[in-house]
Amino acid sequence: MLLAASESTRFFPMLTTAAGTVKPATVLVLGVGVAGLQALATAKRLGARTTGYDVRPEVADQVRSVGAQWLDLGISASGEGGYARELTDDERAQQQKALEEAISGFDVVITTALVPGRPAPTLVTAAAVEAMKPGSVVVDLAGETGGNCELTEPGRTVVKHDVTIAAPLNLPATMPEHASELYSKNITALLDLLIKDGRLAPDFDDEVIAQSCVTRGKDS
Repeated sequence: MLLAASESTRFFPMLTTAAGTVKPATVLVLGVGVAGLQALATAKRLGARTTGYDVRPEVADQVRSVGAQWLDLGISASGEGGYARELTDDERAQQQKALEEAISGFDVVITTALVPGRPAPTLVTAAAVEAMKPGSVVVDLAGETGGNCELTEPGRTVVKHDVTIAAPLNLPATMPEHASELYSKNITALLDLLIKDGRLAPDFDDEVIAQSCVTRGKDS
């Protein structure tokens, strides 16, 4: 979100000055996982009007909990383990058409949508970018798997149709101290599950271990 704010040609908060009032920026976040929720919360703190969208309708309350509005396109694609499933061709076409109409009203669009083991879904089409206001910004956090924006160039910041499109790669590496701290905590938690009394003793009935296991004995 800070990257989007730095690329934007607009102020994020509403400002009332002697010269007049400046309306707050409008921000849409597509894909409301950990990164999406954090983006919404940060944009809200910066004074923007925020909206979140996800194909999993069960996360609507999480979006509202950080002060954002929920964008409902009438498409549900909840999958196993809390992730989204891949959309059918008809669902994808319906989603893209609805998003093209919605996106044009926002100053900033952040995309974070991923499907495990699949290329990132295209949410922001070239037509949607063309319909955005000049000076608008798209930050595509799915660049490493192809990007959620049709015009994304992974690893680069480009301007298309007077819209800035940024697709940074490996953002956690830009904050190495906290990225390492959080990663190490996850590894430590996993080792606590695997090791008992100083010996490797995985419990394959444990959901985390079972889902992490690639091969066991002669089974794969």
